[in-house]
Amino acid sequence: MILAKNIHKFYENNHILKGINLNIDEGEIVSLVGASGAGKTTLLQILGTIDSYDINSKAQLVLKNQDIKKLNEEELANFRNQEIGFVFQFHQLLPEFNVIENICIPAFINKTPKQIAENKASELIKYLGLEKRIYNKPNELSGGEKQRVAVARALINEPSIILADEPSGNLDTAASENLHQLFINLRKDFKYTFVIATHDISLAKKSDRILEIIDGKIK
Repeated sequence: MILAKNIHKFYENNHILKGINLNIDEGEIVSLVGASGAGKTTLLQILGTIDSYDINSKAQLVLKNQDIKKLNEEELANFRNQEIGFVFQFHQLLPEFNVIENICIPAFINKTPKQIAENKASELIKYLGLEKRIYNKPNELSGGEKQRVAVARALINEPSIILADEPSGNLDTAASENLHQLFINLRKDFKYTFVIATHDISLAKKSDRILEIIDGKIK
C-alpha cells in the first residue's frame, strides 16, 4: 500500500530526512515514534503528498500502486483527496460549520452530490456514536468528540490510507483509549491502512509495527 525508497528532505541547510525506506502493507497499523524534531511529521506530510521529497535517482514514493512523481499537480490533488485521509492533533474543524457540515467538506471538494455526501456522513456519525451532536458546532463538543468528527471527515471519501499526526496528543486518557480502539475497529471493519506519528507509547504498542525515527533515519 505504501512504498518509500531513499526519501530525503532538506529545509535550507537542515537535512531532516536522510534516506527513509519503508514498506507498509494494506490494512496495517504502523506507528512512527521518536523525539521532537526527529522527522516524524515531515515524513507523514511527504507520505500524504502535502510536502514533496527531494528528488534523487533512487528516490521513489508509491501509494496504492501509484508512483506519486508521475502525477501532475491536479492529478496529485485529486489522488490526495480520494485516497488519503488526515487526522491532526488539533482537529482543524471549521468553527462556523456544524458536525455534519465539517465531515462533508472533503466530499464536496470531490464533487460528491450533497445528498450522497450527507448520507455517507450520517452513516459515519452513527458508526462513531455522534448522533446527538450532528448539528453542534465544534465549540460545543468535547475533545474526544472533536477528534471523532475529524476521523469521520478523514473517512468520508473512503480513502485507502489514514495518516494521523499526534491524534491523541490533545486528549485525556479516557478519550485517548477510545481513539486507539476506534483505529483498531476501523482496520478490522474496513481494512484501512494507518500510519500514526505519536509520542503516546500506549497507542504505539497497539500497532502492528513501531518504526523509530532517530535523526532522520528509521532505526
